[in-house]
Amino acid sequence: MKKVAFYTLGCKVNQYETEAMLEMFKKEGYTQVDSEDFADVYVINTCTVTHMSDRKSRQYIRRMKKKNPNAIIAVVGCYSQVSPEEILDIEEVNLVMGTNERRQIVEEIKKIDATNKVSTVDDIMKVRAFEEIEISQTNGRTRAFIKIQDGCDRFCTYCIIPYARGGKVRSRDLESIVSEVEKLVLNGYKEVVLTGIHVASYGKDVRDENINLLTVIKAINEINGIERIRLSSVEPVLFTDEFVNEVSKMEKVCPHYHLSLQSGCDETLKRMKRRYTTEEYKAIVDRLRAAIPNVSITTDVIVGFPGETEEDFNEL
Repeated sequence: MKKVAFYTLGCKVNQYETEAMLEMFKKEGYTQVDSEDFADVYVINTCTVTHMSDRKSRQYIRRMKKKNPNAIIAVVGCYSQVSPEEILDIEEVNLVMGTNERRQIVEEIKKIDATNKVSTVDDIMKVRAFEEIEISQTNGRTRAFIKIQDGCDRFCTYCIIPYARGGKVRSRDLESIVSEVEKLVLNGYKEVVLTGIHVASYGKDVRDENINLLTVIKAINEINGIERIRLSSVEPVLFTDEFVNEVSKMEKVCPHYHLSLQSGCDETLKRMKRRYTTEEYKAIVDRLRAAIPNVSITTDVIVGFPGETEEDFNEL
């Protein structure tokens, strides 16, 4: 049996996509080994949010080729999407794929050997359809990540993600989501985490205006065997009165939400092109706490945003 090893950097979406690609390899008879072991194929699923993640990807690429000079090195993901030529120029790399058409990875591997250098990266800005890849099991024991959406049309000034994942929102078909969750239940999973590049935008590209993230949550809430539903990081504006009222009634939805703040200064938020003010953010938090008394709210903040003054930094 041929052996394949994966090394994954970045977000929960990348972790999900690694699991999906791994299943493809297993269906073709590959055995999974640890990323530090000898393998016939090494797949590096990259992130490009920070300079550090780019550097880690390059370091790992070179290290893996030393473990097996005849191995095929495939580099996929966000770093590949935005800098395909840079990665292909790395001597050890054989195959470069971006953030679309990952379902073809095994077929692309079959076409090459350790002497080839091929890139299949296309223009992600032209992609309009959600790429259907799925998992039936994960490395976790009871929790599974479910990718329901791709792409982001927000274009915050500090963020490269729309250029790596596409500037058009692509929502996964609701029936496909439900089907995958049902398969996971049969394999013993009791908790799902709904994830995507901009989860709050789910349904924005669908003609039916009644299809949105709340629709997905309600559908999964009805699946027997699922005990807990979580959301990955979401933009605060998702939490309208209707949304909060509905999720507060569903016992399976865990009372924890990660609301990205990014800055406590309205001027900085404006320059970031975030679409809320600090006052609106506080109102959303108050709304959640009023409807869900035991709610837990976490956030993240960018410090030292270009142009940020000491006065901006000190604003509450």
